[in-house]
Amino acid sequence: MNQITVDQLAKLRAPMLLDVREPDEYATGHAPGAVNIPLSELIDHVGDIPVGRPVHVICQSGRRSAQATALLTDLGIDAINVEGGTTAWIQNGHNVETNQS
Repeated sequence: MNQITVDQLAKLRAPMLLDVREPDEYATGHAPGAVNIPLSELIDHVGDIPVGRPVHVICQSGRRSAQATALLTDLGIDAINVEGGTTAWIQNGHNVETNQS
């Protein structure tokens, strides 16, 4: 499985970032520009994922994103798991966006 660290991800220019956490988790804080499609709904929204460029997949700790990365890779999508997930993203001091009302 292809993987990337949060620090490597932070250096990329405008990566396609897919956050597979549940909406309430995503709303409390996510990497800037991340698109939320929960793992539980991913198979129903595969058509919404752009093709032709790598898709970086993130969750809270890396477990769900690893599952999503495997699924997407099996479907022919160039998916890359983000090691350590949003927890590592925050711990390493990267900016976070929230969707709190």
